[in-house]
Amino acid sequence: MRTKAALLAAALLLASSASGEVFASQAEALAAAFPSARIEKRSVLLDDAQARAVEQRARAKLESRVATLHTAWRDGRAVGYAFIDVHNVRTLPEALLVVITPDGRVAQTRMLAFYEPKDYQPPARWLKQFDDRALTPDLRVGGTVHGIAGATLSTRAVTDSVRRALALYAVLVAPSAATENVAHAESR
Repeated sequence: MRTKAALLAAALLLASSASGEVFASQAEALAAAFPSARIEKRSVLLDDAQARAVEQRARAKLESRVATLHTAWRDGRAVGYAFIDVHNVRTLPEALLVVITPDGRVAQTRMLAFYEPKDYQPPARWLKQFDDRALTPDLRVGGTVHGIAGATLSTRAVTDSVRRALALYAVLVAPSAATENVAHAESR
């Protein structure tokens, strides 16, 4: 099983190929997603139960049991979360940044790198259809997600990536956020 780091390294090695392109570094993408915020990076090794829960909720296979959660902070409050998902579309990798609001909805989805032929790359306009979406059964190609003719594998890969990020949020962030909210309400 390849790790996200290995896939990202492979993606960067392919950067010199004519068919691939890196659009933004991890640091650039996070800074653009969370201007003037302090970003905290935490790697989590998912246990068996967490990995199963993520895959069941996402209805998509995890590429790695190592998840990196980026939390953006302003004035002592979490203002958003981000996951970078690196995976193969058909035979070559793509990397996506999925930004999630504190209430578990997609704030934005941004392509960081794409190595399949350019014709198969989903445009930024298409990625916007994920904005303000939560993890629901209809968040799938053929449900609320429109496909792209001739780029079926790309659209499924992006949709699975967004679903994985939302499932990771549900497993890693939502339980602690609920506990923090209860503690905050009790301290009033």
